[in-house]
Amino acid sequence: MEGFCNGLHKSPHKGFSVEFKEHRQYVHGDEIRTIDWKLFGKTDRLYIREYEDETNLRCNILLDKSGSMGYCGSRAGGVSKHDYAVRLAACLGHLMLAQQDAVGLIHFDDAVRRIIPPRSKPTHLTAIVNELSGLKAERETELSSVFHQLVPKIPRRGLLVIISDLFGNIEELMKALAHFRHAKHEIVIFQIWDPDELDFPFKQWTQFQSLEQKSHRRLIDPAHLGKAYLKNLATFREALTAGCHRNRIDLVPVVTDRPYAEALASYLATRRRLR
Repeated sequence: MEGFCNGLHKSPHKGFSVEFKEHRQYVHGDEIRTIDWKLFGKTDRLYIREYEDETNLRCNILLDKSGSMGYCGSRAGGVSKHDYAVRLAACLGHLMLAQQDAVGLIHFDDAVRRIIPPRSKPTHLTAIVNELSGLKAERETELSSVFHQLVPKIPRRGLLVIISDLFGNIEELMKALAHFRHAKHEIVIFQIWDPDELDFPFKQWTQFQSLEQKSHRRLIDPAHLGKAYLKNLATFREALTAGCHRNRIDLVPVVTDRPYAEALASYLATRRRLR
């Protein structure tokens, strides 16, 4: 995988594409044709115009901010799945911009809410972090519909990093992810779990309320629900893993009681070993 999964690479790949990157002072050996003569006329100093190289990695981070991402169990230290996803997105953005890859942000719930196009300027991190800091987990979502809508809006192939709990219909989700793959995108999914969702620790009568449809709530005896829940969870995870493997998608489950930096470092180390 280019850029991101190679770790911090040294080459800035500054070239001569259409997007201006920055000025830097001329040094002996630079090509004369790259000098900005207009700026020389204003400052009496020689500066070089640098442009983003189109061969650099272009990454879009797709962040699910639907209501289910707002769940926070007692073992997560006060960090909801949404909090965890936002911090992971900021961390990924910092990592990729540090190696001068272009990164953008797309967030969605039941519709695409904002698209920040990929840029590789260091100052672009501020735009991404500012956007992330204002997000709230709310509304319902339908991942497959949103992903199908996004395919024509991301015309250039690149890396898609999806951060979501992926709750939804597996068959429809796989069709949408295959649509991305058909458009030549590489996909990495960080699937966010709260510990409660994995082992269903409830022992007493508990009232469960939908985070996406507030009117849906039920008082349930966990002794009767737990076994069926865990069986359905195992079926869901097996189908998801198989579908991602079939479409050559990296699926990275992460749990909110685990440091996100640790999860990311572990994944990067795994990718390096596989190279």
